[in-house]
Amino acid sequence: MKLKKAWLAAIGTAVCLSMGGCSDSSGSGKREIEILNYKPEAIDTMQKIEDRFNETHDDIHLTISSPNQAMTILKTRLIREDAPDIVGIGGDINYSNFLDADLFEDISDVEAVSKAKEGYMDIEKSLELVEKDGTYALPFAANAAGILYNVDMFEEHGWQIPETWDEFIELCKTIQSEGITPLYFGFKDTWTTLAPWNALAVETADADVCSRVSKGETTFETEYREVADKMKEMMEYCEPNPFAYSYNDAAIAFANGQAAMWPIGSYAIPQIHSNNPDLNIGSMVFPGTSSPDGRILNSGVDLQFSIMKDCPDKEAAKEVLNFLYSDEILDLYLEEQGGVSAKQGDFEIPSNLNGMTEFIESGHVADFHDHHYPSEMAVDALIQTYLLDDSDQAATTFLQKFDKDWQRYNRELIRRLKEEAGN
Repeated sequence: MKLKKAWLAAIGTAVCLSMGGCSDSSGSGKREIEILNYKPEAIDTMQKIEDRFNETHDDIHLTISSPNQAMTILKTRLIREDAPDIVGIGGDINYSNFLDADLFEDISDVEAVSKAKEGYMDIEKSLELVEKDGTYALPFAANAAGILYNVDMFEEHGWQIPETWDEFIELCKTIQSEGITPLYFGFKDTWTTLAPWNALAVETADADVCSRVSKGETTFETEYREVADKMKEMMEYCEPNPFAYSYNDAAIAFANGQAAMWPIGSYAIPQIHSNNPDLNIGSMVFPGTSSPDGRILNSGVDLQFSIMKDCPDKEAAKEVLNFLYSDEILDLYLEEQGGVSAKQGDFEIPSNLNGMTEFIESGHVADFHDHHYPSEMAVDALIQTYLLDDSDQAATTFLQKFDKDWQRYNRELIRRLKEEAGN
């Protein structure tokens, strides 16, 4: 779902929100605040958070809803002029489009904002399609992506964790020579192609590459050539015909020891353990560069909170944000939902992510590149098509189409950026 100013203009009154959800519907005399949370898998955790807030606040009543297809529901509610007060949303293109439509309040003065990790605040700014003054989202929980590996298998064979691309390829060759599949992909589900793509892209292309392309400063054919080449090279070390197997197939195969490594995010760990609770899973930052110092952890904001600009009781909404950023609530969420705290402090990092801890704590992280791609481009399908193409010109064909589609689906943004630059 994509929401832009043109869409808002077309429906006329959508930005003049009546905020029916903010009224005191209970008749208790309390100020009502509603959060629409986009993560339905966290519904039980959000219910506990709602209960704890209401138990400790006499003047504000909090309601948190976590429906399926929350972003579609939010769009519908905007049309009906019945928006929530706060949205819990991912740090992705949906957020960028809502922000670009001027729907969110500047929360720079919220105390919690000053407690967020700098790396994730930088990611928040990078999500702005056009640079804006202020802060419009409070990063709450983050995830991390790189390579998950079978710890017991590595220890049994004496394999060392690679820190460079050459070491990684040599490891894959060694594993393959011992009759074991080095990598599992599960590329039947096109979105899974984005896991290794993003992890490589943050190390081999600038974090602002999408913005620079939109400004006409460079091209993806130039910036993404190394990513494309390395994606193709990895195909030599994975399961036969990875396009025949889905994400679920990959989770089961990795859980059953059918591959030594799986290039995927931390979000896959619960599903792996659902198939094999005893599997000893380790993690590593993707070794995609020529130097260990060039590695960057691919980490993005999995959940963040924004106050709707026309919420009538912003002070109550800000009090809710400060409550959400209490150590107690963050600990509760992380314990039940996993992930990494976006708040500074001594928060436990899951043991499965020990190989990424140094990067998480230092803030040496960069956002998922696909968080900046228009959904209409279907970049995951583009990558899958490229990987299926065995011709000598596959990379050039793929990258030129990437550039062409980018220009097509970002016409309005590119025009605005040119106008701002005075071109």
